[in-house]
Amino acid sequence: MYSWTKTGREGWEAWTSETSALAVTIVPALGSKIVSLTNKATGREWLWSSGKPLGNRGYGSPFGEGDGSGWDEMFPGINACVYPDVPWQGLEVPDHGEVWSLPWRAEQMGDESLKCSVEGRRFPYALDKSVSFAKDDTLRIDYTVTNLSDSPFSFLWAAHPLLKVEEGMVLRVPSGLETIEMTYSAGERLGGFGARRAWPIAEPDASSDAPEGERDGPIDLSRVEPNAGRYAEKYYFADKLTEGWAELLDPASGEAVTFRFPVDRVPYLAVWANYGGYDGHYHVAIEPATGAMDDLAYAMNERRTAVVAPRGQYRWHLEISVR
Repeated sequence: MYSWTKTGREGWEAWTSETSALAVTIVPALGSKIVSLTNKATGREWLWSSGKPLGNRGYGSPFGEGDGSGWDEMFPGINACVYPDVPWQGLEVPDHGEVWSLPWRAEQMGDESLKCSVEGRRFPYALDKSVSFAKDDTLRIDYTVTNLSDSPFSFLWAAHPLLKVEEGMVLRVPSGLETIEMTYSAGERLGGFGARRAWPIAEPDASSDAPEGERDGPIDLSRVEPNAGRYAEKYYFADKLTEGWAELLDPASGEAVTFRFPVDRVPYLAVWANYGGYDGHYHVAIEPATGAMDDLAYAMNERRTAVVAPRGQYRWHLEISVR
C-alpha cells in the first residue's frame, strides 16, 4: 500500500509519496509540477533544478520567466501560436501551453493515488492526471482530457521532465528510429525548424554559426555532450513510434530512468538537450508526446495532433521506472 502525505516545498503546498525504491513530490498550485523524483536506493535525484525560487509569473507568462525546474505538463500546445480552426480560430495558445502556469486541484483518492485536475482558461477542456505507483520502482500517471464543447478539439501534450545529466550519459530509444526533425537548434547547429538529420549520428548544418572546426565533425546525439555553454536542441523523431519507451542511462553507475507509454495514444517522442545553449542550463528532457513539432497550428495543418471528440475524452498513461 502506498499513501500520499501533504507537505510543503518553499512555501507551496506539496504532496509526497514513496515506496522502498522511489519517492515523488508534486506541487499542485504550480501546474501540478513534479519537483522531485528520487531513487531511494542510491539517493539520486533525477529532476534538475535551476536554483531559482519555485514559482511563475501567472497564466500566459513566458515559460523562461518561471523557475524552469522539475517536470511540467505541456498542454494544449508548446510553442506560442494561434489556434487555426473554428470555433477557436484566432485564440492564442500561450508559451508552453496553458496548464503549467495554472493552479491545479489535488485530492487523494483512496490510499494510493493522487488526482490532480485543471480546466482550460481559453479553451473548453478539463485535464486530469492520477498519480500512483505501478510497483515499487515505477511511478504511473494516468491522464484524461475531457472536451467540454460541441466541436472537436486538437491538442499537443508532452511531458517535460528536465533531467539532471552528466557528460557521457546515454539516451536509448527503440530500434528503427533513424531520422529526427528539428524544432529548435541554438545557432542552427543542426538547422532551422523542420530540418531533418540522421539519428543517432547527425552532421552539423553547413550554415551553422558554430566555429568551423566544430561544424566538420558528426555529433552523436545519443550521448550527453559536455556543458559547452552554447549548444541546445529540440527535436522530434520524424516517424511515429512502434514501441513506446525511452531511457536515460548512466553507464558509470548503471542507473537509469525509463519512460514507457502506449504508442496508439502517445505516438511521438521528442528530446530537449540543453548543453548550456539556453540560459546556460545543463539538462535533458525525454518528452513522450501526443503530437509533433511543438507548434499546434503547424501540427494541425500536418495532421500530427491528437483530437478529442465533441463532449468526448482522450486517455493515455505514462510509467516512469528507476534503477
